[in-house]
Amino acid sequence: MDLIKELESQQMKAEKPVANVGDTVRVHVKIKEGSRERIQVFEGIVIAKKHGGIEETITVRRLAYGVGVEKVFPLHSPSIEKIETVRTGFVRRAKLYYLR
Repeated sequence: MDLIKELESQQMKAEKPVANVGDTVRVHVKIKEGSRERIQVFEGIVIAKKHGGIEETITVRRLAYGVGVEKVFPLHSPSIEKIETVRTGFVRRAKLYYLR
């Protein structure tokens, strides 16, 4: 059991990105295309936070050309470069599924 916790602590990021439900965030994701690597930005509203520890995830929703797009991002993934908060939101719910 201690071995699992030790492995998880090595893979976790030093500073956990701050993204609360209701915030508008900009997620910078590393995309690998062949031998090249680039950063793609996904901006939207955080509608859910799930789990905790190493497997903590956020669900971000945005409108792209009139179609709602949702992506689930693991917070401690090495493919996430950074998460910046554009605007903080005030909500009274833990999950904002009514925005769907």
